[in-house]
Order: sequence, then structure tokens, then C-alpha cells
Amino acid sequence: MFDAVRNNQKIVQVFLALITLPFAFFGIEAYVRNSGAGDDVARVGDTKITAHEFELAMRERQDQLRRSMGESFRPEMLNSLDARMSVLNSLIDRRLLLLDSSQNRMVVSNAALVNEINKIPALQDNGKFSLERYNRLLNAQGMSKPQFEAMYRQDLTIQQLMDAVSETAFVSQAQADALLDIQLGGRQYAEHHIAPGQFTAQVKLAADAAEKYYNDNKAQFETPEQVKAEFLVLSPDALAAQAAISEAEVKAAYEAGKDRYQQAEERRASHILITAKNDGEKAAARKKAEELLKEVRKTPAKFADLAKQHSQDPGSAGNGGDLGYFGRDAMVKPFEDAVFSLKNGEISDVVESDFGYHIIKLTGIKPAKLLPLESVRADIEKDLRQQAALQKFAESAESFSNMVYEQPDSLQAAAEGFKLQPQQSGWIARNATPQEAAALGLLGNEKVRAALFSDDAIKNKRNIEAVEVAPNTLLAARVIEHKAAALKPFESVKSEIEKLLTAREAGRLAEESGKAHLAALQKGEADKVSWSPLKTATRMQRGDLPAEAVRPLFQAETEKLPAYVGVNVRGGYSLYKLVKLVPPEKLDETRRKALERQYAGILAQEDLSAYINALRARYKIDINKSLLESRER
Repeated sequence: MFDAVRNNQKIVQVFLALITLPFAFFGIEAYVRNSGAGDDVARVGDTKITAHEFELAMRERQDQLRRSMGESFRPEMLNSLDARMSVLNSLIDRRLLLLDSSQNRMVVSNAALVNEINKIPALQDNGKFSLERYNRLLNAQGMSKPQFEAMYRQDLTIQQLMDAVSETAFVSQAQADALLDIQLGGRQYAEHHIAPGQFTAQVKLAADAAEKYYNDNKAQFETPEQVKAEFLVLSPDALAAQAAISEAEVKAAYEAGKDRYQQAEERRASHILITAKNDGEKAAARKKAEELLKEVRKTPAKFADLAKQHSQDPGSAGNGGDLGYFGRDAMVKPFEDAVFSLKNGEISDVVESDFGYHIIKLTGIKPAKLLPLESVRADIEKDLRQQAALQKFAESAESFSNMVYEQPDSLQAAAEGFKLQPQQSGWIARNATPQEAAALGLLGNEKVRAALFSDDAIKNKRNIEAVEVAPNTLLAARVIEHKAAALKPFESVKSEIEKLLTAREAGRLAEESGKAHLAALQKGEADKVSWSPLKTATRMQRGDLPAEAVRPLFQAETEKLPAYVGVNVRGGYSLYKLVKLVPPEKLDETRRKALERQYAGILAQEDLSAYINALRARYKIDINKSLLESRER
């Protein structure tokens, strides 16, 4: 029931990504006891979604976007009412599922909860649950065990409800066939592209065209307002190098974490592999493996010779079947189970795996052992420095912010007080594009840039307030140079404008010509177009077919061929001549089943969406839209 939560399977992962936000950790009862009137962003049934829950959800959505988008992320993406409503709707959907699971008396027992937590990979060391890692990760997130366990119990409870809905999705044979025909059926076509360059010589711009465009679009030709800044970054990474780690601390950490520094048992084995390409070859392959086993047992010393002669594993046959030393989880399970059940020098029975049939000889054992301190010292010191840096950051953040604010004419005191190296930026534009802002790194943060272009920062050259630009990262800065916005002279951009207007007009003429050709072809007039060689595309593998042309080509009328369509592509206009429908390729059963599962996943998501909509109709939902608007930044 809970495997989908633990393993992030696709259907539920997509849906939980929309509704799972850490806005509360204390179960349904806590919602009823939330803060009083005036602080509610919404009411769902008899429960509340408070402003505090909503702000936590907004912060989590921001972190999700930052992780997924990387340098392209901009905090202002969440400043619109639509974005805030999207987050609130996610909270409402989660609340509805919790309420409905409660009404249906769905519960997760303590034993089931413990079992599922024990299986979380991030909480394991060497495949086993680690209490030390559990405590360390909870501390890093600032959460207590009761908080985490209540939250995870909620997720598992929601999962039960969602599984009950999504697992009912069913794909009939007729639906599967129709889907495969849509996805894999192809179109054979020829193309004729009309490039704008063919019409450049025909373009005659009006004498005042460039100047008129310049006057109508002056904002395009402004050199933006710019600043250069000096800045400091306070973060655990900046503080880690300052941390002094004593020998006693290293030894204490080593003793406390000995379970982490165990080198697992490794075994060395050789094998003879007989493969079977399909079910029809399995019986013959097993028979051959059993005959070889008899020969091996008669003369164990010839194992390597027999492996060289008969093994069908190209990677090891030349070495007499030797696979070297390996630990658990390195081989497929049947093979691993056999290897770790043998005694040194012992030969296994025939073992079946996905690769075929194996005869295995165990040739060496390296027992588990505790790694010496010196071999793990670097890792221990790194962990201790990170822990010390996190603690020092927590202790220093407020005093760093205060010092920057209270001594506004220079960053020197803060740099010396916290042993930080001042850095200087290049030119920063007031209205930087998302790409330009991303290239600025931490200085691309919206709050930092807004503060740098404030009157106080530019005119008075005062420090801006320290800004949290990433988790556990504060940045303080000051303007050291400023350039006002300025309009470029018309003469300096005249040729640039003329090229732009010429290209636009040439593109229009190319489209006009293409549409005229298309109309003639569709009327049945003589086909005098020089077409490209025939090509084939499917919806899943479009080849050279531009993305803009996929829909028109596959939606073209096919009752009478050839059929013709035209599309604006690559700055010009392309004609497409559809000459033949290509039936879908015949799939092997594995690929067919995979596509059927994919379709079932789509249906399951639709069922889940319909279920949520039904819950929205069943429960009364009140949204305090004015509060959302007042909090919009």
C-alpha cells in the first residue's frame, strides 16, 4: 500500500507534488485549534487554513521551484495573485483528502509507520535504518520526531486514499489499440521551405521607417540604469574554514559513529553463464548448465578452463569467469543470495537470474571490518566543520545583520568581525532579464537588486540590509559605482533597426507567397513545387519535422491524398505535402505493456482530479481572497 510514497512512483508523485506542503504536522485535531478569526486564509469544512500555514506553504513552493529551475528561478514568480491562489488550492486539496480519509476511518498504525520510516533510503546506512542519521537529518530540518512522524503519518494516510482511487484506472484493449495508433502511427511527407532571405531584395523601407520605429520604441534603445556593488556573503561554507576541530572531537565522533565506518563484507566469485534469449531457449540453456555443473563437480580445478570454453559472459569468460570482489547490492539478487550462502571454495547449484543460468564458485572472502580512523579522518573533520559552521552561522546571523545596519557607511567592520573576504560585482542592470539575473549569482536575488537601486543605496552610498538569498546564506552589499539610464542616439542604432524592419517585411512576404502556393495546391492546381525527399514522422519521433508543424500535419484531412498544410516556421513559411499514412510499428509485448501502463497513469491522474473535484463539491470552502490580495508582494 505504501510503496508509492517510499519509491516516488510516478502517478502519486505527480499528484502529491501538487498537494504535499509542510504546513502542519499535528493531525486533523490541530486544524480545529488553529488561530482565531481574522487570521484565516481559507476554511475547508469546519477546519481553517491560517495565514501562518499559507506562508509556510509559499516558502516550500518557492524552494521547490528553486530546486527544479536552478539559476532560472526568480522569487517574483510567486508574487502574482494567480500564483498565490495556486498554492492555496494545493493546501485546500490536501486538507480535503485528510478530512475524507478521517471520515472514512483510514488510519496508519504505529507499527506500519515505524516500518515505513525504516525503509526511507535517506535514513539508512549500508541498507539498514540508522538512528544517528535520522536524528541528524531531523535536526538539520529543525523538526522534532513527533512533528516528522505526524507529518509522515498524514502522507501515508493520504496515500491510502489516493491508492484506492488511482488503482481503479483501467485501460481496455480497444483503448490501448487506439492510443498506440495515435502515438505510433506515422505520416510520410515532403517539405518545401520558403525562407525570408529570398525576398530581402524586394523590401523597400520608407525613408522615415527606422526613425518612426525608434521614436515609437525608445525603451528598446535605452542603456539601462546600472550599479557596481561591493558585497559580503555570510554562510556556513564561508565559516567552515574558520572552524578549529580538535583531535578529541575527531576521536569522539569516530567512536560515536562506528556503525558508519564499517566496511561491509566482500566476496570474490567466478561463474559460468549460459544465456537464454527468450522463453523458448530456457529449457535447453538450463540443461546445458546442469551438464556443465556435473563436469565442474567432477573436476573443480578445471572451473576456469570450463568458464573460458563455455561461459557466455563476455566480461568475465576470458578471465576464467572471475568477477573480482564485490559487496551486497552489486549483483542481481538470486546471484548475490547464492554467493553469500556459499563457503569459500564451494560451488553452487545452477542459479537462475535475468541474465540466464549461472554456476558459481566462491573464491575469496573479505570479512567486514571497522575502517581505521586515519582512513575516515577527512570525512569526519568535514562533517564536524559543517556542524560547527551551521552552529556558528545560527549564532552570527543576527549580529552580522545588526553590524551591517548599524555601521551603514562601510562593510569593512563586518568583513573583519566575521573574517569574510569582500567581493566586487560587475555592472548590474536595474531591469535585468531572468537570464542576466541568473548570471549574477547571489546578486541576482530580487530583494538584493531592489535594495541596490534604492535612493538610500545610490545617493547616500549606505549598506543595504542583509538579505537571505538562500537557506542559511546572508548577503550584505553597498553601491560603489552608478550609471543612470540613457537613450542611445538614433544614428548609433539606425542600421540595426533597418535590418530588423527588413527581416520582418521579408518574413511577411515569405508567408504571403507560401499561403498563395498553399491555396493553389488545395484547389487542385498543378503541383510545381520543388519538394524535399520523402520523410516520415510520428507524434513520438518527429525527426526533422519542426515542433510547430506536428499538430497541423497530423490534423490534416487524410480522406484524399496528397493533402497540403502550411506553417510559419524557422522565420519563414513551410509547405508540407502529406502523401501516405504509415501504420504503427508492431511492438513487442514489453513495450506495449509499458505504453499501456503510461496510459493507465494518465487515466489515474484524471480519476484523482475528478475525485478532488467531488470533494470540493461536498465540503464547504470559503477563501479570504482579500487577505490573499493584501499579502501580495
